[in-house]
Amino acid sequence: MPTTAEEDNQGPYLKGLKSAEALIEGMIHKVEEFWKEVDDAVNSSTDVEPISQLIRIFDRFHLVSRQLCIRHSDRSTLVINDEYDVQDLLHALLKLYFEDIRQEEWTPSYAAGASRMDFILSEFGIVIEVKKISEKTNAKHLVDELIIDIERYKAHPNTKTLIRFVYDPDGYLSNPKGIERDLTKQSEGIDVKCYIRPK
Repeated sequence: MPTTAEEDNQGPYLKGLKSAEALIEGMIHKVEEFWKEVDDAVNSSTDVEPISQLIRIFDRFHLVSRQLCIRHSDRSTLVINDEYDVQDLLHALLKLYFEDIRQEEWTPSYAAGASRMDFILSEFGIVIEVKKISEKTNAKHLVDELIIDIERYKAHPNTKTLIRFVYDPDGYLSNPKGIERDLTKQSEGIDVKCYIRPK
């Protein structure tokens, strides 16, 4: 029985359809593999990622504080005069990357005193201490403070990383890179990092 033109066209159509189906299935498989690789990479770098985000904030902090001073018609703004001003601006910038930012948590007492953590990112076990350098501050003062901080935070169960953000807009510290190296270390189970900006 002779075939119609429609039947003659149906064979190549079905063949093309199967070909397209195999191609799409292959693409889906590749996309699934790709996303699995991305997920694995993200999961394996969760400990590094928050530190990278914090470094970006620290690196831009001085530029942001200067930009805030340039306002239309001399409108009021945040001027960085002391550590509380540094904390306020840093808190706002932390919100770019972090949702759970805790403040004013008191550490267990040490040497007959207690200390307030400036910020704690509890999800990552990161404590951030803020210091603004004045004319009276020197490298020895920073080292002494950090030693006391480490002792205090050792008693805090969630602290894995202690970060000291040191803001020195007037350049009082003569060797910021050397001080950073000296203050960045592992100390009794706590990863201690120091970032001095600008430098």
